[in-house]
Amino acid sequence: MTATNDDTVLIAIGGNALVLDGEPGSVDRQLERAATFAESVAALVVDGWTAVVTHGNGPQVGYILRRGELVAPDAMVEGLPALPLWLAVADSQGGIGHMLAVAIDSALDARHSGIRAVAVLTHAEVDADDPAFEKPTKPIGGQLTAEVARLRVAEEGWVVTEMGENTYRRVVASPIPKTIIEASQIRTLVDSGAVVIAAGGGGIPVVRDSAGWHPVDAVIDKDRASALLAGQIGVGTLVLVTGVDEVYVDFNAPGQRALRTVGVDELREHLAAGQFPPGSMGPKVASAIDFIEAGGTRAIITSISKLPDALAGTAGTIVTKNG
Repeated sequence: MTATNDDTVLIAIGGNALVLDGEPGSVDRQLERAATFAESVAALVVDGWTAVVTHGNGPQVGYILRRGELVAPDAMVEGLPALPLWLAVADSQGGIGHMLAVAIDSALDARHSGIRAVAVLTHAEVDADDPAFEKPTKPIGGQLTAEVARLRVAEEGWVVTEMGENTYRRVVASPIPKTIIEASQIRTLVDSGAVVIAAGGGGIPVVRDSAGWHPVDAVIDKDRASALLAGQIGVGTLVLVTGVDEVYVDFNAPGQRALRTVGVDELREHLAAGQFPPGSMGPKVASAIDFIEAGGTRAIITSISKLPDALAGTAGTIVTKNG
């Protein structure tokens, strides 16, 4: 890990921070939510923090892929190129990065700050032999009927899984990121004082061979990529934003208990005991552990509304080496 700067915070938000589950997710609504989030970032910056922002892209990359599916029957006639998953990830990075950068710049300008946001198209290197490629598990895109699913499997080699009666979805690999290729350049931007927006959607996945890097169809967990980037650039505090204010053990059970401050050994025990489901809190907890073990000062898991209090140490679940 690069030398740590305790005045630097990396804030990782999900793509559903801009699009709530079940809503249409219009561009105007995403801009509104970006502006709300930007207010929190700008307030931290004028208070002396240097901020890095990472983001998910689940809903947005789904929209991009769905558009491709809808025009697929006419694509060959129109001469439209195929849309690989890795390019959809790149497209979503650019779009979300733009929305967040403009919102943060506007919020900073309103506070008479000359600091500006910079969105960096970011690549995450993965191993070509990562076991995830042999067993894809991450659902993407829209729902498919059995007939369409069979067609996609036959013509495009998709892997699909049954989600319900006559309902299928495409599943893809979600390999573990090994390095963020642009980490050194991102660190330079951070040192300049800019608000850097990076590792969108976990980064565009690439593999490396003797000829260089090549994109691959996969999706990378945003929290794991955020923890990796935070360690590579020497961020002091990693904030993993979620829908609850704190992490709980025995969640929704009579004896549920919030974890306020916790060491990595205790947190690892809870993770091994199955306290945190793989599809929700599990990746955040694992990423917090990875970050602290790589030399980070503290990791925080909390909601956007509790972000200022969590950084002050009065809210959220705060993870340190010894608790």
